[in-house]
Amino acid sequence: MPWFVWLLAAAALGAAEFFTLTLVFGLLAGAALVAAVVAGVGIGLLGQLLALGAAAAAGLCIVRPIALRHMEEQPLTHEGSDALIGKRAEVMQEVTATRGLVKLSGEEWSARAFDESLVIPVGALVDVMEIEGATAIVYPRELLP
Repeated sequence: MPWFVWLLAAAALGAAEFFTLTLVFGLLAGAALVAAVVAGVGIGLLGQLLALGAAAAAGLCIVRPIALRHMEEQPLTHEGSDALIGKRAEVMQEVTATRGLVKLSGEEWSARAFDESLVIPVGALVDVMEIEGATAIVYPRELLP
């Protein structure tokens, strides 16, 4: 029952991957599963070792670098206050370089003008350029290029 030994090895490697999160042991566990399938088909020890080596090499040389590259990429969605950047807001109280109030995503936010020389009147539509703490830094839509 060599296939059972390969399954035990795959389980042990899978457990090691669970604790280390390096992608190495998980790929080796997958290679051990390939060897278990080869053993289950009835191919001898040399064939099992060749299947293990080929699957491990493919995983470590091809799959792991691709997976690591994808893990390093920034997510396409923003969360929290970062998700508000670029959104449209309506001025509720006149916005100046020091104070103001806007309605943003259904909530009232304190606001400041992005351009310190601007005074944005009540009712104007603005775009959120930045979020600093609990203050939205806004710019009038009609002045955007």
